[in-house]
Amino acid sequence: MFEKLLQDLYGAVIRENRWQLYLEGLKNTLLIAGIACLIGILIGLVVALVKFVAAARPSPLWKAAAKVMNAYTTIIRGTPIIVQLLILYNLSYFTEGLYASIIGFGINSGAYVSEIFRSGLNSIDIGQQEAGRSLGLSLGQTMKLIVLPQAVKNTLPALFNEFIALLKETSVAGYIAVRDLTKVADGIRGRTFNSTPLYLAAVVYLIMVVGLAALQKRIERRLARSDRG
Repeated sequence: MFEKLLQDLYGAVIRENRWQLYLEGLKNTLLIAGIACLIGILIGLVVALVKFVAAARPSPLWKAAAKVMNAYTTIIRGTPIIVQLLILYNLSYFTEGLYASIIGFGINSGAYVSEIFRSGLNSIDIGQQEAGRSLGLSLGQTMKLIVLPQAVKNTLPALFNEFIALLKETSVAGYIAVRDLTKVADGIRGRTFNSTPLYLAAVVYLIMVVGLAALQKRIERRLARSDRG
């Protein structure tokens, strides 16, 4: 049995330098997840701010902008990510699967991140906004100097969880011809006729998730110490 395991590992990793394919797939997975996360944070922050300001300043313009943002989050959160990727890949100029994946996952993540930021903004006591305005600060200055720093700090754990979920969701990028880690492992499985490559891919995902979770806990401990200080 041990000899069979070694043979499977050799065929899945060493033979024909297949380990290079895993590295290529891992690189694409991290590239998609990393850039999509940044895009999602940017979109989510803008959407959350528009909704927050629309609630504070209920003018017709801000109300209309908030309705557009609500439509965006409803559509994105209400449809599967695979369908969104296929639409973006087949009905747009993003004919390169890697670019379509980055944009698609970024847009998808933005809808969820916006709700994270919105809850973070709503968690800040309204009295702090009123205190900032009483000191002569504009709404924009109050948001930038008082509300946003606290809101971002409160949402860090949820943002980490979103990035972990995004990292795992990239495993469906193979549907639009992206050679991510899962796609590479499945391709090698088809050539070697054993499931070892899929187990290896699962282990790599697990290592990355555990590492991110450990980093999240470390940051949370530092933030807790700074609050006590």
